[in-house]
Amino acid sequence: MRVCGIELKGGEAIISLLSYEGDTFNVPECRSRSLTVSNSAKTESIKEFHFAFTKLMEDYKVDEVALIEREQKGKLAGSATSFKMEAAIQLCGLPVHLISPVAIKEQLKRNPPMVDFDGLDLKRFQKSAFEVAYTLHNQRIFAKDE
Repeated sequence: MRVCGIELKGGEAIISLLSYEGDTFNVPECRSRSLTVSNSAKTESIKEFHFAFTKLMEDYKVDEVALIEREQKGKLAGSATSFKMEAAIQLCGLPVHLISPVAIKEQLKRNPPMVDFDGLDLKRFQKSAFEVAYTLHNQRIFAKDE
């Protein structure tokens, strides 16, 4: 199963692909580390983001999307642009799972990755996206055992 982990920050979707096959995790090469929305007030910008994201998911044969859940209200609330991006992602035709930061921390504590992040072919800013994809995989793996 191949998962795309996403962290939304402002007008940027930071992505990391992670696959799990035969008891082995693999970080596949990807042509894009992030996708941006230039002007979220324009419908065309959101449509372009949706098209680019959907095409990326098709090209890399992604099965599911894991998205870091953001607060809707309060000091730590996500931006309006990030919620528009989330809606565009949810309309891509793939299962999209919103995972809270607390659930990610719990899963990483219970089942830490057996590889040093610096050893992966990812940039430091992709760490949160990798962690949410890893969390979804672990939820799938350990749900089978129960």
